[in-house]
Amino acid sequence: MTLALLADENLDFPPLENALTEPNGLLAVGGDLSPERLEAAYRHGCFPWFNMDDPILWWSPDPRMVLFPEKLHVSRSMLKLLKKSPLEITFDKAFAAVIKACSEPRSYTDQTWITKDMQQAYITMHNKGLAHSVEVWLEGQLVGGLYGLLLGRLFFGESMFSRVSNASKLGFIHLVYKLRDAGVVLIDCQMHTTHLHSLGAELIARQKFANYLQEYQNQSMTIDWQCSSGIVV
Repeated sequence: MTLALLADENLDFPPLENALTEPNGLLAVGGDLSPERLEAAYRHGCFPWFNMDDPILWWSPDPRMVLFPEKLHVSRSMLKLLKKSPLEITFDKAFAAVIKACSEPRSYTDQTWITKDMQQAYITMHNKGLAHSVEVWLEGQLVGGLYGLLLGRLFFGESMFSRVSNASKLGFIHLVYKLRDAGVVLIDCQMHTTHLHSLGAELIARQKFANYLQEYQNQSMTIDWQCSSGIVV
């Protein structure tokens, strides 16, 4: 199957079933990183992921890693930490700082796909009310966080970072409870990781994921991002 080459002037993506099986889910190459194309990609069921020196690559893996909020698994040790942790959790307080921190090199690689152009595109979407962040603070310092997009009753997680133990995990748990209480039905985690699996995420068929997209991406829902969510299990 021939890999689709996207034109800058066209926001359309090829059908998800056209994605390659090796590498799993590679759907298209090229295009740009405009906020309009990024939103179109999520609504279609694909996402960008590439190294800094590579062309823009768009993916729709099969199966897809997702978390149903009601299936979130919180260990006993994490429940104890939630109650006594000195970490403070906020939402949408420092979106630009979170995505910049997510773009910084990790211990296992010096590569990043979150380029300055990508950061600016997501900041634009944040200003439009589509992209949101979770911040984790310790004594006034940003020590963890994550960001993603909310479309209808679906949340699309993108990236997270942690500078102290359990910071991103605590932020993620707070986010899931907020989304669950608001009526979000599915959190897209994109690809399998042991970290997300331990929190209850699971693999579903790409077609099932596409069905959720069709049903829920345009359903109206309101979340108060300025209000912290209580931990109610």
